Amino acid sequence: MLKKVETALEWGGTRKDIAFLAVSAVALIASFIWENALPVDPAWVAIALCGVPIVVEAAIALITEHDVKADLLVSLALIAAVSIGEFFAAGEVALIMQLGGLLEELTVARARSGIERLVEMTPTQARVIGEAGAESLVPVENIDAGSSVRVLPGETIPVDGVIVQGVTSVNEAVMTGESMPVDKRVGDEVCSGTVNQFGAIDVRATRAGSDGSMQRIARLVQSASADKAKIVRTADRWATWVVVGALVAAAGVFLITGEVLRAVTVLVVFCPCSLVLAIPTAIMAAIGNATKHGFLVKEGDALERLAGVQRVAFDKTGTLTEGEPHVVEVRALPDSPLDSDRLFSLIASAELRSEHPLGKAVVRSARSAGVAFDEPECFEMLPGRGVSAQVGGHTVAVGNVALMGEMGFPIGTWDNASISAFGNEGCTVALIGVDGDPCGMVALSDTLRPEASAMLGELAAENISPVLLTGDNAAAARAVASKMGISDVVASCRPEDKLSYIEGVEKSGCCIAMVGDGVNDAPALRRAYVGIAMGGVGSDIAIDAADIAIVDDGIRELSHLFSLSRHMMRVIKANLAFSMTLNFVAIVLAMVAVLDPVTGALVHNCGSVFVIVNSAFLLGWTSKKATK
Repeated sequence: MLKKVETALEWGGTRKDIAFLAVSAVALIASFIWENALPVDPAWVAIALCGVPIVVEAAIALITEHDVKADLLVSLALIAAVSIGEFFAAGEVALIMQLGGLLEELTVARARSGIERLVEMTPTQARVIGEAGAESLVPVENIDAGSSVRVLPGETIPVDGVIVQGVTSVNEAVMTGESMPVDKRVGDEVCSGTVNQFGAIDVRATRAGSDGSMQRIARLVQSASADKAKIVRTADRWATWVVVGALVAAAGVFLITGEVLRAVTVLVVFCPCSLVLAIPTAIMAAIGNATKHGFLVKEGDALERLAGVQRVAFDKTGTLTEGEPHVVEVRALPDSPLDSDRLFSLIASAELRSEHPLGKAVVRSARSAGVAFDEPECFEMLPGRGVSAQVGGHTVAVGNVALMGEMGFPIGTWDNASISAFGNEGCTVALIGVDGDPCGMVALSDTLRPEASAMLGELAAENISPVLLTGDNAAAARAVASKMGISDVVASCRPEDKLSYIEGVEKSGCCIAMVGDGVNDAPALRRAYVGIAMGGVGSDIAIDAADIAIVDDGIRELSHLFSLSRHMMRVIKANLAFSMTLNFVAIVLAMVAVLDPVTGALVHNCGSVFVIVNSAFLLGWTSKKATK
């Protein structure tokens, strides 16, 4: 409810600004048409609604922050124009400045940190096992290290700790980003926020409460947000020199000619109206272009920052890959009585009732390949090991080495070299036994996005270097990176590792962007010079932490986004150069009395129109190097 109220207030403020600008514009039109026919010049309405706030804010900034920016020059010009009776010129300048300010505000979307939801992802209560073995619900913040906690299948693990009883598989995607569940048994570590998928387990807490993994991620996101570098707007860097130049020029004209009107005209024509419009109009047009290509730009200056990026860090699972495992190969052993096709049918039948992601992947892949399979007569889920089922009169077991050993299969029958080879390719391997005989193996892996390699090649053409940051093991990470043409790989990354890498790169003076999709990517997305989140399969936490979201999860257009940001900066610089040139020409004309305050303001209108039209071309701009 609070967020809805905040949104309503923000939109209410925007509507008020638009209404003030509309009323001021009507008043100026009336002033231009009936200036001498009305008892009071309507331009005073524009001066009051648009000019007074500028003067007040400039005075406050100058006094409290010693801030010398364009608003100070505008305020001096407004006061000077009003003092000599040039109300129309004063109102027109005030209207244009406020319009530029409104455009600036509309380009900036308030970014939410999502920190509260990070903490909410951890359960508030846990089942603590007492001395007599009795369970009691205790608030997580009251659990001490050393306490034993019971976690049932399907529940989120509430504390960091070590399994002291039970066998299960744990979905650690929230911490590592990897979609494959990890088998856990007694002595293995588990983290808060991860999900216990199958068997009930007892965990001895090693860290709890505010020291839990999810709470640490929340603090990482918060600290990354505070440390994130914010660029200084280009117009702000120029504004101080514009103010000084205008004041010196106006004072010089007055001292030489002794005419107040010429001095005021210098101030009016030197007002940076087109300079103020130069950046927000280009950014708004570029944001519109990005939206058409499937990007939601959340931060107004994100594209400006993106133009300076020299390196891009990619998460693997869900970013460069589809985020869903599929069957790579079903391989029958040389002495197996069954061929690969028959094995595929049997294991798909055996996994039909499985809730394990790998089991579902086998069934999904079998359907895609047109493999026929049957409903199993009986089915047993063996947490942390695999499954066993009766299929068409056959006893089928699919699982890891531990399961095969328990069921009496001769482990040495399987080719360890083949298993290792699949593992080095980033695959998860399950062994297959039928009717007591070792029969083969099935390898599953995530699917690489088909457009990823071309997109990375286009980034390289823009002199942008990719790096792979993944929670996967080194062998799997290198296998994916080699297929993508990425030479820089950092594997086995936890959230703090990704954050540290981003910080280290930026401390070396290189601007880096981060592209990711999971909660584990949130600190790095927030800390990076520009964070880009996958909006479709990506978590809400990652999207909140990022500056830009990819709406449809397609990374095909990423190269266009980078090219667009750089082209936008070229347009901005062209706008600024034209604005400054126009100002200096107008200054000379004002000095020699060719321009008066009203005509000087009109000249500025021409500059503003040029800036807006030039920026508008960004709406339809397309990079020639964009992937088709």
